Amino acid sequence: MSTPEIQQKLRDTPHKPGVYLMRDRLGGIIYVGKARDLKKRVSSYFMPSRKMRADRKTRALIDSIESYDIQIVRNEQEALILESKLIKQYRPRYNVSLRDDKRFYMVKVQLKDPLPRFMLTRLKKDDGARYFGPFVHSVAIRATLEWINREFGLRTCKPRSPGENEYRHCHADVIRSCCAPCVGKTTEEQYRARVMEVVALLEGKGKRDRLEGLREQMQQASDKLQYEKAARLRDIIDNLEKSLSPARSFARGGGTIPSTVQPSEDLAELQDALSLPDKLHIMECFDISNVSSTHIVASMVRFVNGSPENKSYRRYRIQTVQGQDDFASMAEVVKRRYSRILLENRIADVEDTQEQPLEALRRLAREGKSPLLIPDLVIVDGGKGQLSMAVKELQRLGLHDLPVIGLAKQREEIFRPGISDPLLLSHDSGALKLMQRIRDEAHRFANNYNELLLRRRVRESLLDDCPAISPKRKEALLRRFGSVKRIRKAEAKELESVPGIGKKSAQEIYLWLASRK
Repeated sequence: MSTPEIQQKLRDTPHKPGVYLMRDRLGGIIYVGKARDLKKRVSSYFMPSRKMRADRKTRALIDSIESYDIQIVRNEQEALILESKLIKQYRPRYNVSLRDDKRFYMVKVQLKDPLPRFMLTRLKKDDGARYFGPFVHSVAIRATLEWINREFGLRTCKPRSPGENEYRHCHADVIRSCCAPCVGKTTEEQYRARVMEVVALLEGKGKRDRLEGLREQMQQASDKLQYEKAARLRDIIDNLEKSLSPARSFARGGGTIPSTVQPSEDLAELQDALSLPDKLHIMECFDISNVSSTHIVASMVRFVNGSPENKSYRRYRIQTVQGQDDFASMAEVVKRRYSRILLENRIADVEDTQEQPLEALRRLAREGKSPLLIPDLVIVDGGKGQLSMAVKELQRLGLHDLPVIGLAKQREEIFRPGISDPLLLSHDSGALKLMQRIRDEAHRFANNYNELLLRRRVRESLLDDCPAISPKRKEALLRRFGSVKRIRKAEAKELESVPGIGKKSAQEIYLWLASRK
């Protein structure tokens, strides 16, 4: 709706890149978008022609707009980074993309390593490494990092301290894409100097000179009619310009935009909504991932004071359930988790005392003697069935009074033990958004584990097809070499050294694997 206030705000909106947040009549954020030109983009929402041409969803959005806020940034890359963070923070109802937990790429280098290497990562950890980014152009930063490693002769192998054994199976030195510090062809000091050159380049130092040099090479190649080389240099320049364009990393809720992620207030609101007697400090959430019956896995994520505690995350392979049975799988993982907490706290038998297990756990926590704290709230991803199974297992363990709820995805219904009707919280409720964050994190963590196991199974299936490899030999090979990739690189004599594999079998395995490269 175009009001006089909005018209005045549109006149004040600059022609600059940034992010805009559309609000409804209650002040809630219903849409977050980015723009190269804020004035043109935001003004388009209030043009009658835009509404006439729009689909039903966009018309509903336009009808709901009561006001908007803007955040000006320096370039389009920063706008994309900020937009992603704000969508994850506010979860606006009219945004579809960027609501998952996927992050932009960063470049990481651990300078403490003897021979540091650069790698891509999506997660920044407090591990003392240097991180550069985030980079919004994933294809560009991948190509840029590949060029950097080749241009500066840096290693890309995974071992922390590679040596002669790794060099024997590496061809990077042969094709002149690595300076081979692992065998002393370059000293550690010389190698580290190359690394620091790249660090300076990623910091933006010397970028102009580097790009000018590449442009000169491109022009020379073009003059000599070497068009393929010129095209490659053109792509390198384009990727470097995209990757090394300065962009800030925004903290959620930072800057002038007010944050709705207020953990203490969200926790208090959730405690009140669930009528819990004690303050919420620790929450744990469980999710089951059964993409296929081959690998059924579960995850447990832990939030402390409303924020993720990544070091306490746990993942499980379901062991006692045949087929896809979410209810039984939830029962198993809940039993394993809280049996472990009781065991860690040495609370195995409470029949000879009047103190209940939960009371004992709380007392140990107050006294600072608990090695593994019991949560104040357990959340299971699912409805009445998953909740019922979780409650039964907790009761079998003597944890009768431990608060537990189920959160169903479809309508975000909250199920509570002993209450038939689900609890529905407002979409803009901080309590619901807090539960959505922990539920989505558990879902992401479980799915990642399932994908990891599936990829591993695909790689290992190659060994199953080899006539000379029995299940025992497969197990022995994987135990010795660690992965199928390393087995394929091994020579016949190395295979022969594995217990249970003779000279003839080793030769058959070697030839069979070589024929499938």
